[in-house]
Amino acid sequence: QVQLVESGGGLVQPGGSLRLSCAASGSILSINGMGWYRQAPGKQRELVATITSGGNTNYADSVKGRFTISRDNAKNTVYLQMNSLKPEDTAVYYCNLERAVLYSGTIVVAYWGQGTQVTVSS
Repeated sequence: QVQLVESGGGLVQPGGSLRLSCAASGSILSINGMGWYRQAPGKQRELVATITSGGNTNYADSVKGRFTISRDNAKNTVYLQMNSLKPEDTAVYYCNLERAVLYSGTIVVAYWGQGTQVTVSS
């Protein structure tokens, strides 16, 4: 019904930048909130940033001022621009679709992408 395809992860040196993308596909009529979460080895998954359909954003304190979340509603795509990356940003980053309504009337909630690895290391 819905697919989330993430891209843009990789290996980057401290201080570098990466841009993650997450495209939602399927018979989607509308999407409410979308966001990015991350999970480092041995740690719980944590919120990185979220964005509503109207563009309101929320960030974890640890990434404020360094990461920027944005979305293209026409493309059902959310982005995460990550600047000034630190080794502690190393994690698998997951795209999250909070709620979507399909043309069939089905409501999809709490849908996750497969994750993309971000490694910050010299």
